[in-house]
Amino acid sequence: MDIKSNVSLKEYSSMRLGGNTSYLIEIHNKNELSQALDWAKQKSLPYLVVGNGNNIIWKDEGFNGVVLVNKILGIESKQLDSNRISIDLGAGENWDKVVEKFTKEGFSGIECLSLIPGTCGASPIQNIGAYGGDISNVLNSVEAFDIFTNKFVTLSCEECELGYRASRFKYRDKNRFIIVSINLIIEKKNPSAPYYKIVEEYFKTNDITEITPIVLRDAVVAIRTSKLPDPNFIPNTGSFFANPIIDKSSFDNLHQKFPELVFWLDQDNKVKLSAGWLIEQIGYKDKYDPITGMATWSKHTLTLVNKSAKSTADLLDFKQQIVSRVKDKFDITLEQEPELLP
Repeated sequence: MDIKSNVSLKEYSSMRLGGNTSYLIEIHNKNELSQALDWAKQKSLPYLVVGNGNNIIWKDEGFNGVVLVNKILGIESKQLDSNRISIDLGAGENWDKVVEKFTKEGFSGIECLSLIPGTCGASPIQNIGAYGGDISNVLNSVEAFDIFTNKFVTLSCEECELGYRASRFKYRDKNRFIIVSINLIIEKKNPSAPYYKIVEEYFKTNDITEITPIVLRDAVVAIRTSKLPDPNFIPNTGSFFANPIIDKSSFDNLHQKFPELVFWLDQDNKVKLSAGWLIEQIGYKDKYDPITGMATWSKHTLTLVNKSAKSTADLLDFKQQIVSRVKDKFDITLEQEPELLP
């Protein structure tokens, strides 16, 4: 194993903030993962596993332990019937490159998830979703190392307990499983309507009538590119806040006070509110704070960008400004999407 010491964690979060880790090891296969875990155990060191760092933020004090960077690769497909295939994806594979590959081959099911940054292994943890689709629609199973039993296990999609931006990996069994691969089932067919509103508008504007997987992917890529900053050039972790979900009674009371409220009907008589709209109403649309060096992205208020922040404390100060003001105005508490580590 190549064990690096005293490594800056700024390059392992797309927000480009945070302290140092005592040790860092890149993992390329299951055997290396087992070896690294044994080494950390022998040294009595805590450990954390990360991918590209697109949905995490490191604390300024860093991590007095071992950071394991999941670089496990591999793409294998198997024909299930005349239209469907099963694909096994290493947890370290770039998610968008996988989407691009299979949509070009005419497979549907993941094209709405185009240009979502990060690795395949991270996709079920957050149950990534966009433009009306999410990973739960195609996820068949997950292979992971179970810390409790010290064995590699396979979990079905149902056992992953996927919900809106949620899974058992994120909440109930946080830090129990280390995902090494995922299995998806996708189908060779064209997407069908209805499409997400902004996607439908894109098709109409560009006079597109024949919708194939790659056509839908291209639309999603164009929309995301026009709205969202590239984390390779502008430090950010994508949407920083989840859209709040409230019960119908609470919504009715809020809607009376704010008739212009932007919302969507959700499952189980719940209502999803637009966090971006709430933030805009408190005056934080295209807001730059020179004290913290943080800002909201001009074309997508949910995205916080690091323009000149020097520390994670700056980011958290800016975040708290938004959370407090939204709470005061709407009595809604926004929840942060990226995980603060350790």
